[in-house]
Amino acid sequence: MARIAYVNGQYLPIDTPAVQVEDRGYQFADGIYEVWLVRDGVFLDHAGHLARMKRSLGEIRIPQPMSDVALDIALRETLRRNRLTDALVYLQITRGVSRRDHAFPAGTIRPSVVITVRPAPRAPVSARAEAGIAVITQKDLRWKRCDIKSISLLPNVLAKQAAREAGAFEAWLVNEAGEVTEGSSSNAWIITGEGRLVTRAADETILNGITRQRILRIAKAQGLVFEERPFTVDEALGAREAFVSSATSMVMPVVSIDGRPIANGAPGSLASALRASYEAGEES
Repeated sequence: MARIAYVNGQYLPIDTPAVQVEDRGYQFADGIYEVWLVRDGVFLDHAGHLARMKRSLGEIRIPQPMSDVALDIALRETLRRNRLTDALVYLQITRGVSRRDHAFPAGTIRPSVVITVRPAPRAPVSARAEAGIAVITQKDLRWKRCDIKSISLLPNVLAKQAAREAGAFEAWLVNEAGEVTEGSSSNAWIITGEGRLVTRAADETILNGITRQRILRIAKAQGLVFEERPFTVDEALGAREAFVSSATSMVMPVVSIDGRPIANGAPGSLASALRASYEAGEES
């Protein structure tokens, strides 16, 4: 089945040339993106993704290109045209097309909007969660505004590639203080020996994941003790459990870091329970 993309008001086969050479997303990575996981045709955490999109646009001063209603129609129509009910829906908004110059273009230009959809079958993700994943550590080389969901992801790409070449699923990024900031495409968590859930606070060093936010609400509703603070690689290696969270992985247990096992090297009970709560749609 040919995949269909939404490109600036048109629904086109995904292999149709449609993005102009002087689009600032292509020239400068001057734009933002969002990714929704869709299950049974439902966009999970939809309101949270829209709110973060608006924040990211505001932080880099790109006007929202269409109303919430129009965007919602475009997202759902692109999904419908691809005839999928379990999918990942990717939205990218760039500043638009103008003569190449680092500074913002003079006057008003129209932001560019692209929506693509791809299948997201459940079985591979569930199997990965049952086995747990390996992560490696990499130096955090990213810019200092990781709270913006920017399309400028080269350091993340290099870290993810290093993980794949090492036979791991994810890379945990480590700052100069030896603290884990987050994964190349996920938030990082540990569970201490005392059963405390720990993840880094949502400041400018991490992307405040929508899945991360929901896990914290679930933890609060269930009376779990959690701390939003930095943790080191050594603390993670000594933890009872570890996991990553993202829209695509939900809650994914980590069983080893740099080839060293976490606890008994198997997915932990609390991470598995949080995943079950997330999949069941539990909320505060």
